[in-house]
Amino acid sequence: MTAASYPSLSGAPPLRHMLAELIATPSVSSVNPALNHSNRPLLELLAQWLEDSGFAIEMQSVPDEPDKANLIARLGTGEDGLVLAGHSDTVPYDASLWHQDPFVMTEADGRLYGLGICDMKAFLALAIEAARGLRAEQLQAPLILLATADEESAMHGARALLDAGYSLGRHAVIGEPTNLRPVRAHKGVMCEAIQLLGQSGHASDPALGRSALEGMHEVMGAILQWRDQLQARYCNELFSVPYPTVNLGSIQGGDNPNRICGQCSLQLDIRLLPGLEAATLRAELEALIAPIAEARGLDWTLNALFQSIPPGATAADAEIVRAAEALTGYPAEAVNFGTELPFFNQLGLDTIVLGPGDIAQAHQPNEFLALERIEPTLRLLQSLIGRFCQPDTTGR
Repeated sequence: MTAASYPSLSGAPPLRHMLAELIATPSVSSVNPALNHSNRPLLELLAQWLEDSGFAIEMQSVPDEPDKANLIARLGTGEDGLVLAGHSDTVPYDASLWHQDPFVMTEADGRLYGLGICDMKAFLALAIEAARGLRAEQLQAPLILLATADEESAMHGARALLDAGYSLGRHAVIGEPTNLRPVRAHKGVMCEAIQLLGQSGHASDPALGRSALEGMHEVMGAILQWRDQLQARYCNELFSVPYPTVNLGSIQGGDNPNRICGQCSLQLDIRLLPGLEAATLRAELEALIAPIAEARGLDWTLNALFQSIPPGATAADAEIVRAAEALTGYPAEAVNFGTELPFFNQLGLDTIVLGPGDIAQAHQPNEFLALERIEPTLRLLQSLIGRFCQPDTTGR
């Protein structure tokens, strides 16, 4: 059965129509203002379909981001319930690397192609399709569909929900691409920039300056020793790389070989295991840099390149984890990429990541979703809705 075969039973348009409309609606989020789009047009599409399906709709504006919002759609009443969540944005794209228009959904070779089809607009349409025909009076606990802003850039949407202390439900599924295998934990991400300022001078006499590059060489050595210490101190066998990682990703300094280097900057990426906090590791970094800079007469700064994404883990015995494992036949895993899971957990939601796409397709030209994933995803979501919202299926 292809996507075009799914009938429109009530409310929302057919699944294939929803998929095509979502792909056709740009919603890129980027730290580059020239590439950044509002997500409100896409949310308005979702809101109309969900309202036509009987959901109560709420738009939450994102503070200091007037063009960005979260959509919270609720069917049924109560305190607990199931949240089916996805981010509404995509990463930027390079049209020259696409074989087709990234904003026109194209079917070929058993796949649907389009920007965001895998990561993760298709999940939003599939969640609506899985709830097709449900009525509020059938549910003993509410079903909430959540579409967030800016996950791909700064996670403004999830942070806004957390800052507002938003009450959503008890169990959550984030439909990021996991090949329909449940994920219950992921590492955190922090990226830091170290800046050393010395004194430039003529290269013929070292006494004429203070080399920031030589200072950074010493700092790098200290960081590599610290990295070894982190690997010895922390271990979590749930991850394929069971320790925190520190990557020296970029270095820039100096301007000419015959001048003592007056400034040097280093950017590094750190992946945190659950239980580690960015503030703790940043303090340890500062304690490494300060004595080296002082001994060499260098000024220094340490700045975050973006607000860190915390690590997150949902308990292995959480009901949503056990249910997903039973339905998929796979044990819950841990991944190295970041999601909104830790923010949702802080809101009191036991959260898993589980979606039809493949992470290898995320952020890639010619992004696709295999058609064969549609039917299993719908069955899985309907089973989860039945488990946690307890619909009276005799009414469907």
